[in-house]
Amino acid sequence: MGAAVTSNVFGPGSLTGAAVVCGAAFGLGLVAIGYGAVRRERQESRTGLWPVVVARLPGEWTTRRVLIAVVVGVVVGALTAWPVAAVLTTVAVLTLPGLLGPDRAAARRTERMEALATWTEMLRDTLSAAAGLEQAVLATADIAPAALQPEMRKLTTAIRSGRPLPTALEAFAEDTDDPLADLVVAALTTAARQQAGQLAPLLGELAESVREQVAMRQRIDAGRASVRTGVRVTVITTLGMATGLVVFNRPYLDPFNSLTGQTVLAAVGALFAASFAYLTAAGRIEEPARLIGPPGPRAATGIEAGGAR
Repeated sequence: MGAAVTSNVFGPGSLTGAAVVCGAAFGLGLVAIGYGAVRRERQESRTGLWPVVVARLPGEWTTRRVLIAVVVGVVVGALTAWPVAAVLTTVAVLTLPGLLGPDRAAARRTERMEALATWTEMLRDTLSAAAGLEQAVLATADIAPAALQPEMRKLTTAIRSGRPLPTALEAFAEDTDDPLADLVVAALTTAARQQAGQLAPLLGELAESVREQVAMRQRIDAGRASVRTGVRVTVITTLGMATGLVVFNRPYLDPFNSLTGQTVLAAVGALFAASFAYLTAAGRIEEPARLIGPPGPRAATGIEAGGAR
């Protein structure tokens, strides 16, 4: 009789309804989080726990992506009658593309570093031709690499509108939001205020240092590529096997229809999530502290904050 009661409580029909209810409730929460993520700038001006939580969410978690993840999770939960599958699918749709796909944030960061090194070398060469610092900045800003063009346009506009060069350069550092750009700006502002000599050789050394860091990052990215490939193969194989069992041999998965089976499935999903989180943390490159401006926003948003302006 106890087995019959358990079967009635945790039967396929009951689990289907529970999957839909749990998926919908979980989805509404994620929609609210996603809505806050796309309105991050407005939320950061407020105080409280919620803006802090929203500020720590990945920037690519847009409302559209959250809605797609929720819909896919609810559909999977309804088809499998597993509430845990609905939750795991929603989380996977949100997180796996960023983990398994190309690291666009790192690529943008490397591109901007190369652009900064190129611009620094342009400044060095222009200053070597006996040009003034302000004239050198204006001359090189128009031909700077494309990755720095938006910030360069703001810099030239500020200088031509009459703002002092040190103030305009500090605003440029804030717009760029990059520790290496702070080093270059610190050298330029010191030269502008104190008429420091030997600025051209110093800029050459800074450019060389930036290029060395670019080369180091490229070596790290090459090593991470093999890790990403291994993780990608593991995830595709696991998902393919699970999908094949659900479609072609569903009775083999009947133990997951019980409460114990759902608990085991949740534990397995948590282990996968923990391993992926570890791989993400292990592959992250810690950024040095900024010299100009508060470091708080960078600590909250990571390297992408300086690469998607």
